[in-house]
Amino acid sequence: MGSASDRAFFGHPRGLVGLFFTEAWERFSYYGMRALLLYYMYDQVSNGGLGIPADTARSLVAVYGSATYMAAILGGWVSDRLLGDRRATLLGGVLLMFGHGCLALPAGAGALFASMVLIAAGTGLLKPTISSSVGDLYAKNDPRRDSGFSIYYMGISVGAVAAPLVVGTLGQTYDYHLGFGLAAIGMGLGLVVYLWTQRHLSTASSRPKNPLRLREVSRSKATCLAGAITCLIGLVAVSAATGVLTVGAVVNTISVLAIALPVAYFTVMLRSPRTTSIERARVRGYIPLFIAAVFFWVIQEQGATVIAQYADQSTDLDAFGFALPASWFQSVGSFVLIILTPMFALMWLRMDRSARPPSTAHKFSFALVIAGMSYLLLVLPALQGGLSSPLWLIGSLALVTIGEMCLSPIGLSATARLAPAAFATQTMGLWLASGAAGQGIAAQLVKFYDADSAGIYFGAIGAGTVVLGLLLLACGPLIRRQTETADRAEARLTEEDGAGGQIATAAGSGAHLR
Repeated sequence: MGSASDRAFFGHPRGLVGLFFTEAWERFSYYGMRALLLYYMYDQVSNGGLGIPADTARSLVAVYGSATYMAAILGGWVSDRLLGDRRATLLGGVLLMFGHGCLALPAGAGALFASMVLIAAGTGLLKPTISSSVGDLYAKNDPRRDSGFSIYYMGISVGAVAAPLVVGTLGQTYDYHLGFGLAAIGMGLGLVVYLWTQRHLSTASSRPKNPLRLREVSRSKATCLAGAITCLIGLVAVSAATGVLTVGAVVNTISVLAIALPVAYFTVMLRSPRTTSIERARVRGYIPLFIAAVFFWVIQEQGATVIAQYADQSTDLDAFGFALPASWFQSVGSFVLIILTPMFALMWLRMDRSARPPSTAHKFSFALVIAGMSYLLLVLPALQGGLSSPLWLIGSLALVTIGEMCLSPIGLSATARLAPAAFATQTMGLWLASGAAGQGIAAQLVKFYDADSAGIYFGAIGAGTVVLGLLLLACGPLIRRQTETADRAEARLTEEDGAGGQIATAAGSGAHLR
């Protein structure tokens, strides 16, 4: 684990520098791709697009993101049991670079689906492991932890704010494939930064935290796994050949899996003999936070689907006196994050050191209420009809970003703190799967979006999210007691172990004297 004496980077461990810039370039590549993806899908073939119907394209983008983050659960397992965080991060970056490279090729839908597989696998390996590496820089109760994750989160914002402006402009103005190619180059630069700076990471990130032993893998288990994989491949092949494997079937299947996998994983962690009773209590306190995060991402992740289409088709893009590329709106949230992150990092540090610090549940409830208000803000311009001012959309995106600052870096920190030791990186993957579940739900919701009834759509989802935030606020004291009880129990055990060690040492000294 991290050392409290390492304060080389503005009071934080020097390893945070490399992780900051690696994540900045990785997010440049991902958000650059995301800024173009919906438009590339539903644009006419004559304009270089794929000509997919807009409603189908929205659902596909949503499940694309869902599959990408759902893979984080498997990526966390691979890191915890086989590779360790460093090697998993490196392999994930290589797969991501090739995935963006597939989209850079003018190879139609085939390249699109190949990129889905590569980017999902790459993100699944990289995202939970690089976040876990940040957690490894700090001791469990280091007060710098929330502040450190907020600084790391600004790295995400730096890449995300530049990507739509650079990649989006290049793709929409000149050629979609040139934009996707630039995203691939961005990921390559991220790999260079990581290779150069990984020596400053904690030694805990260099090896599996719960390595898989050969004795744990019996011949029967290996045979069952190989059989299951073979059956799955056969089922997919038969479904594709018979026409059962339609786009709608893929969307629905991923949506169901996005919800089912976190449920199954929480069950495994709670029942595992490697999870102690104290860790089990923490996991139970973590579940409501996870559910809150899912519903936050339902709104936030629609920035690449419903909000992107609203920007393209329902917003006056000439209002500022020049033709504003619709992809630029996807930089608004990241720009707000860059401005607010230093303020939030200091605010959390001071509030968490106060006599009555706000709980993680309280921060999450604020995030949900603010996210709901961001959609309620769009009800008025949507009901008025015609093209709305870009300021409405900018205000909505700024609001949901403020909510994100109350949830995402805090969620990363809480996950690192509450995770069972044997599931450390896998739990970080589970946190990222909250985004997968949110996008899986959104993939079904976006089917109901229509420009003519956009006010009803924004109003219903916004109001429902505000209500959920208020419910979480009311349940905050219960969640806090659950985790604090576990902390006190752990402290008692630590004291007892320390006392036992002192007695054993004294006895050993006496025996030596005799």
